[in-house]
Amino acid sequence: MTVAQTQSSAAEMVSLPALLERNAAQFGDREAYREKEFGIWQCWTWSQVQQEIEALALGLINLGVNEGDFIAIIGRNRPYLYWSMVAAQSVGAVPVPLYQDAVAEEMSYVLGHCGARFVIVGDQEQVDKVIEVQDQLPNLEQVIYLDPRGMRKYDYHTLHQYSHVQDQGRAARDEWTPDLQARKAKLTYDSTCVMLYTSGTTGKPKGVVLSNRNVIESAKNSADFDKLTVGENILSYLPMAWVGDFIFSIGQAYWCGFCVNCPESADTMMTDLREIGPTYFFAPPRVFEGQLTSVMIRMEDAGSLKRKMFHHFLAHAKKVGGRLLDGKPVGLMDRLKYKLGDFLVYGPLKDTLGYGRIRVGYTAGEAIGPEIFDFYRSLGINLKQLYGQTEATVFITVQPDGEVRADTVGVPAPDVEIKIDDRGEIHYRSPGTFVEYYNNPESTASTKDPEGWVATGDAGFFEDDSGHLRIIDRAKDVGKLADGAMFAPKYVENKLKFYPDILEAVLFGNERDRCVAFINIDLTAVGNWAERNNIAYASYQELAGHPKVLQSIKEHVQTVNASVAEDRMLSGCQVHRFVVLHKELDADDGEMTRTRKVRRVIVEDKYADIINALYDGSTQISTSTEVTYEDGRKGEISATLDIIDADVVPVRMQAVAAE
Repeated sequence: MTVAQTQSSAAEMVSLPALLERNAAQFGDREAYREKEFGIWQCWTWSQVQQEIEALALGLINLGVNEGDFIAIIGRNRPYLYWSMVAAQSVGAVPVPLYQDAVAEEMSYVLGHCGARFVIVGDQEQVDKVIEVQDQLPNLEQVIYLDPRGMRKYDYHTLHQYSHVQDQGRAARDEWTPDLQARKAKLTYDSTCVMLYTSGTTGKPKGVVLSNRNVIESAKNSADFDKLTVGENILSYLPMAWVGDFIFSIGQAYWCGFCVNCPESADTMMTDLREIGPTYFFAPPRVFEGQLTSVMIRMEDAGSLKRKMFHHFLAHAKKVGGRLLDGKPVGLMDRLKYKLGDFLVYGPLKDTLGYGRIRVGYTAGEAIGPEIFDFYRSLGINLKQLYGQTEATVFITVQPDGEVRADTVGVPAPDVEIKIDDRGEIHYRSPGTFVEYYNNPESTASTKDPEGWVATGDAGFFEDDSGHLRIIDRAKDVGKLADGAMFAPKYVENKLKFYPDILEAVLFGNERDRCVAFINIDLTAVGNWAERNNIAYASYQELAGHPKVLQSIKEHVQTVNASVAEDRMLSGCQVHRFVVLHKELDADDGEMTRTRKVRRVIVEDKYADIINALYDGSTQISTSTEVTYEDGRKGEISATLDIIDADVVPVRMQAVAAE
């Protein structure tokens, strides 16, 4: 049963509440949401979901929610919080999801900027953060919490349990149902569906206003493109404040009517993923990088025979797996060997990862390393890249089946127009183009022109032969070396992060004579190596400075340099010197966003002494850095770091060899 066969046109379904009513009528007995709690999967059908959302919506009206109010939603992925977003829209309010791991100060900015009167949170931790900053929020009136654990001795004048709000809504059904119906009837395609805040890589987060048109048209077009049906299963585990999760877990879920599964916790996510076996999956590169790291660690611990078999068949998969997935010709013997590898290695590995049933998988948010991307596709997983933004309601480009490549992000998504300006910056316009930045007309005008074209801030170009878009880097990050060669840091950083023991890399070199880099080790991978080799260490800092770790990272850097040297356009971006940092770059320290994008300007300013040492010929640098602990306290760590020189491939020799 396809989407086209089961659904009315988007023109008739002008809001999420309207789609909910359609789903309850057409798919009433089908599972809509699952959540694992105390080790058991709880299930709700579309009919039950409609009843839960209606009860909450009536309860919100009873509490005094007005049309146009902003309702902040904070917590981990739970059906109740997803329902809160649709209930908010049902009463004419605007849902504003926040990152649950944001510190109180970050929450204060968003809550104050949108003027939220109501906040719906998951548990005591989120309540405490809101209470901590409530004196800075004059508009805040009521807080609704889902989990009552630890909440016995709180002041309940402005605190309400989620289930009690629903009970009050049910009790007042006769009184408030006419109001609820009237509010839902006012919703149009141009009504605000959600407001999502940007990650704020270069400044304060901006509130991106998305309409019903943006969300529903984007969901419809993307579902049609990948032939998504009511029978899909997805695992919703990414931050609800991220546009990717919103469009997959709400937009597409409501358009298609498929089932959304919420894990019990972040700690059980991988187990829950295996139990669900999603057919449609989305993850940023860091998730795929982490899983690959885990696989490689486990293989190092495996027996000799198993390890040899894994690497033997993996080499064959890299040779033919992607071609088989794309339907390209492959010899009979290679096909038979791949089938044997699938029986012995690929199939069991996919089942272990939870990817055995995936029909379509996507990665976005950051560029993924080509080696990582090809690894998953070689196993027969239909992993594809998309290029998108919050301001585009995700979709700008997509990769059609049979045209999937690691070095491009595909062709324009359905109904999306793309153009490249004289400076190489990418511009688009589409039905998903955002309405505005809330209370920020200057930024809106500088990002979206009167004709609806949006400047992405990314640099790229279309390939002449394939029509596929290639992203070079963020336009503001692309520069030139002192000799005029192109500087594109993300290209090199992604190659470095392919290695399991490298968690993060930051490249420097704009307007300088050569490139240098910061490296963060992956504590899990390197710690496992240390354990296997009986190497004792007391801290991340001690392990990061171990001579054998530094030597291993140096070998990785030099291998990447050889690879980068093969690209004439970017061969000048080889890493001449690097340092393994004494701490992980951390969102709590302002060095990364909540979606784990490096804030380059902050990192460059904060570690200016280390960068200077990388360029002035020093072999060591003593430094002190302020850090934020989990409980919010500030501290300082000091270290003396070794600066390592890496071999580079002379560009002129490489160019001669290429000719």
